[in-house]
Amino acid sequence: MAHVAPTSHRRATRASHRGHRTTDGPIRRSTWLGLTFAMILGLVLSGRAHVGIHAAGVTLLVMLVPLTLAVFGAAFRRGFGGLSAITTACALAFVLLKFFL
Repeated sequence: MAHVAPTSHRRATRASHRGHRTTDGPIRRSTWLGLTFAMILGLVLSGRAHVGIHAAGVTLLVMLVPLTLAVFGAAFRRGFGGLSAITTACALAFVLLKFFL
């Protein structure tokens, strides 16, 4: 039978064990630019003729759309990153137009 320490000897749960969180502030520029770069990469890959590469591009875009929408939702609460947020919005609009047209 395994030994279990009595409750009085157990360590208390501390906030430091929950993970390191950054302070709230606007969404970082690198987040916006990373999303934009990934969307451009997905558009380039989905434009290829090879079936596997095309499928990889479409899969990347399908995964990025909800992620980008979630980042925009967080940006409404925390603040936008300036011009980089606009470039991401343009890339998202282009991706959505590609899917619906």
